[in-house]
Amino acid sequence: MNSLSILFILPLIIIFSYLFDAFARKTKFPSVILLMFTGILVRIATTIYGYDSFSFLDNLIPVLGTIGLILIVLEGAVELKINREKLPIILKGFLAALIILTANIFGLQWLFSLLFDMDFQSAVLYAIPLSIISSAVAIPSTSGLLNQDRDFIVYESTFSDILGIMIFNYALRQVDSKQSFIDGPSIASLGLQIIGVIMISLAITYVLFRLLKQIEHHVKFFLILALLILIYALGKLFHLPALLTIFIFGVFLSNVKTLLPNFLRRYLDLEQTEKGLHEFHILTAESTFIVRTFFFLFFGFSIQIMNFTSITPIISGALIVSIMLIIRYVYFTIIRLKIKPNSLTYISPRGLISILLFIQLKDVSLINTENSPIDERVLLVVILSSMLIMLLGTLKKQPEQTDTSSEEESLLEISSDTQNSQ
Repeated sequence: MNSLSILFILPLIIIFSYLFDAFARKTKFPSVILLMFTGILVRIATTIYGYDSFSFLDNLIPVLGTIGLILIVLEGAVELKINREKLPIILKGFLAALIILTANIFGLQWLFSLLFDMDFQSAVLYAIPLSIISSAVAIPSTSGLLNQDRDFIVYESTFSDILGIMIFNYALRQVDSKQSFIDGPSIASLGLQIIGVIMISLAITYVLFRLLKQIEHHVKFFLILALLILIYALGKLFHLPALLTIFIFGVFLSNVKTLLPNFLRRYLDLEQTEKGLHEFHILTAESTFIVRTFFFLFFGFSIQIMNFTSITPIISGALIVSIMLIIRYVYFTIIRLKIKPNSLTYISPRGLISILLFIQLKDVSLINTENSPIDERVLLVVILSSMLIMLLGTLKKQPEQTDTSSEEESLLEISSDTQNSQ
């Protein structure tokens, strides 16, 4: 492929991604599905014309996914507005993420052990990526919900990302060191690491704030992003929950007036910081859009549809999605004391983080991904199914939410839940 062809293809990809995104905002149909299908169709076309060697994707997809993960967590953290009034719904989102994530891991571990005769550790490692909600897909799909439900999904999906990655990295460390998952000293060590990372994150946040103020060069926000990626890489090198640093920086960046200690605030120009925040937020959102576009496109391109020669991956994916929905339905039925499922039950999509963690399993010596019954085909079925269920669930609930009495009932219900949680 010559340079002129690339100059045509790259801008066309971005233009189509923009159109997909605009279509998604109008119809609530996830744009990442369109990107993946585009990649799949392009792969079919290249295969037909005899081009079938794309080994570079094995290295490109994880790199794009990691950068996308950092940007998505950062963007999600910047979106979080923390104040006293929102503390109840923040707590509800955190508890939902923790409980549903944990229940999914154990539920899927049981399924994999029962159906595929997997050992406990392998089953858990496969279950974790499939249990994490994708905030990159869930958050943009909540525009038709009530404000309280929308805020709940933002907090739940963001916490699901953070907790899921921390649990996955902890599980990998335990497997590498040949220790049990439930090990007192290891859990205590993880807790101390988290506390240490939080303290280090506060110091890094302060330094980055100072950089935002003092750098006079017109290019400074990409420098901040480069430093954040470097911090994440150093954290991964030393097996620390580095993503927590990214999350803390984003949260403090968007809540500097309420969260940053007084002895640090007096050294900062808050008005200048808020101006920089707006510009930084725009840069983060646009960078996330570009990275997400190429990640899901290349992921779809890496899938060879000709490999779907058996119905087994479809059945396995359907069972996984069924367990996910049952657990989510039971949780919200208990919490809301209503048997009829509400829109929150359906919003549980899988996406970038599931793909990225799934790719990391190839480096685990305990697991033979080449002959595993849970492969990329099953992952694709789970991702597409969860997104389509989310789409159907939110569309089904939209007419009800336009009704005034139904909206008031939901508001009263949420207000009652908030009072009970307090």
